Amino acid sequence: MIGLIGIAVIFIMVFGGYAAAGGKLGIILKALPFELAMIGGAAVGAFLISNGMSGVKQAMRDIGKVFKGPRWRPEDYRDLLCLLFELVRLARANPVALEEHVENPGASAIFGKYPRIQADHDAVDLICDTLRAASMNYDDPHQVEEVLDKRMEVQMNHALHSSHAMQTMADGLPALGIVAAVLGVIKTMSSIDQPPEILGKMIGGALVGTFLGVFLAYGLMGPFAARVRAVVEEDGHFYNLIREVLIANLHRHPANICIEVGRQNTPHHMRPEFGDLEEALRALKQEAA
Repeated sequence: MIGLIGIAVIFIMVFGGYAAAGGKLGIILKALPFELAMIGGAAVGAFLISNGMSGVKQAMRDIGKVFKGPRWRPEDYRDLLCLLFELVRLARANPVALEEHVENPGASAIFGKYPRIQADHDAVDLICDTLRAASMNYDDPHQVEEVLDKRMEVQMNHALHSSHAMQTMADGLPALGIVAAVLGVIKTMSSIDQPPEILGKMIGGALVGTFLGVFLAYGLMGPFAARVRAVVEEDGHFYNLIREVLIANLHRHPANICIEVGRQNTPHHMRPEFGDLEEALRALKQEAA
């Protein structure tokens, strides 16, 4: 919703201010379809050239993040801590019993308690692969931490592809606007014998290209890229929490301490309250008893 409000404010203030100052919207509206076809078409074409089909599809999906915001909510962080607590306790008490949950998380009763997490393949794979490695005596915390860091770096770079692609388009839009404006000037020069009032409208129409390129770059596409990046980085804290808890587990800290390490490394606005988390963990202990 806040994204839609922001777009509305941009259009109202820019075009409303122009009209209030005595500007004539007719010139802009007349030139807009042609300028938009040149600038927008060239931008889309350049985007297709510089990104593969998977990148284009990813960018189209990620545009929704501008309006939906981060995927993970505060209750998801609490559920993740509860899930990790159950898995860590089981790994300590009965490593053999853990295998069925790690090898087939889709049918796991533990993962099944948290359907939103279970549906995220990146989170599930990160948890299962790390626990599986620990069960294979690949339990040097420093080695596992290095592996996790590299894996999460690759995952983050992939997730940020859309933001980089949108920012590249935003950087190119002002130049494409100049291209459209130059073409408009060329068209005007071919009609130099026309009266001044006609030439004025033609020059005004040509300048719409420059305006449109800058407006789309800094008013829409640039903010879209920045918002997608912010959302991706916000969601990245969710996977960092998994890393912190599982590394603490490899250091053989008690399960409660591992979970507290994760809670403390959760952003403040997403961090479960200590009392609420303790109550949830206590309920899990009673259920397992």
